[in-house]
Amino acid sequence: MLLVEVAAGFCILATALQVLSNGIAAYRCRARRRPLAAPTDAPAVTIVRPVCGLDNFERETLGSSFGLDYPNYEIVFCAARADDPVVPLVRELIDAHPEQAATLLIGNDRVGPNPKLNNVVKGFDAVATDWAIMADSNVLMPRDYIQRLMARWRANSGAVVSVPIAARPANFAAELECAFLNTFEARWEYLADTFGHGFAQGKNMLFRRDILEAMGGVRALGAEVAEDAATTKRVRALGRSVHVMDSPFEQPLGQRQMREVWSRQVRWARLRRITFPLHYAPELLCGCVFPLLAGLCAAKEWGWSLPLVAAALLMLWLGAEAAMARVAGWHLSWRMLAALLLRDLLLPVLWIEAWLGDEVTWRGSTVNEAKVRAIRFRELSETPAYAFARRLTTRYRERWLNRL
Repeated sequence: MLLVEVAAGFCILATALQVLSNGIAAYRCRARRRPLAAPTDAPAVTIVRPVCGLDNFERETLGSSFGLDYPNYEIVFCAARADDPVVPLVRELIDAHPEQAATLLIGNDRVGPNPKLNNVVKGFDAVATDWAIMADSNVLMPRDYIQRLMARWRANSGAVVSVPIAARPANFAAELECAFLNTFEARWEYLADTFGHGFAQGKNMLFRRDILEAMGGVRALGAEVAEDAATTKRVRALGRSVHVMDSPFEQPLGQRQMREVWSRQVRWARLRRITFPLHYAPELLCGCVFPLLAGLCAAKEWGWSLPLVAAALLMLWLGAEAAMARVAGWHLSWRMLAALLLRDLLLPVLWIEAWLGDEVTWRGSTVNEAKVRAIRFRELSETPAYAFARRLTTRYRERWLNRL
């Protein structure tokens, strides 16, 4: 009987957390009716946008960098290779907007296993402003993009980020990506941020120069395989917080293939597992699969109708996410409900896949966990505390040897 009560309690707590987290995210992400006005005393800002290859909506997303309703900003596009197919498009956009300060830098600085970070180092080296934003090429920037990021900055901020919100899916695979990005990953980001434990997201990150330099500069973010994980750890090491902005920015999808959607989720899951293993471990229980099974076990023992209990639980779990998407103004369709259910069925498989594999493939670059550990050890060996401990250990070892 105790096991039945434990199963029922787990089901109730998990369902309550599902409803609560969706309610918090819905409140934080509720659709805006008016754009934020540009400040009169706007500080200068540099937007650093790494580019690599041609994705869906590339012209629209990169073109949205121009004409922002902000009086004092410049754009630095970064490409690793001159023969990248996106380079002609970037040059065309720069030439089409001569009124906007914008430049394209080409080259690759090897500072770690992260190809995006290696690409943007030269961009941050060129930043002369006190504020800088790192923004992925597939982010669609609204006209009040900069002021919305700046509005979230607080006295204890170390970075302000915006989670990616998938939009305009053109097939079911893209709907599944919406289900992962929007009402799952973004929702948990907002729950953590609301309780003062925000995590950085690499899609959009706002930095203040003095704080970034106190973190060790942009090159120090190469200490982790993911620049957002490194940002989170270094910001917290300074006693500051990563803050997630309300009403996040969209990432239009278009057509997607199931294989690329799954491989991207496996990559992100492994990155979370490698960089924050204790935080990643409970993700196994985040979907509706285990609470639903627990609820059905309790219902069977108590003689309740299994179909009715299953239907009620699914309505609560999926309905809460659908309501959140509706309040936030995000994509929602009948196919999306099937994608939400499929996502939850895949979550245990994804969790196992993240623990079984050590390699992360990203834009043609592959890194494994052993390389990450080597990077962390190298970083640790350069700290004064490590040098002091090594001298102390050497001194006592010599004394011990002299006594023999």
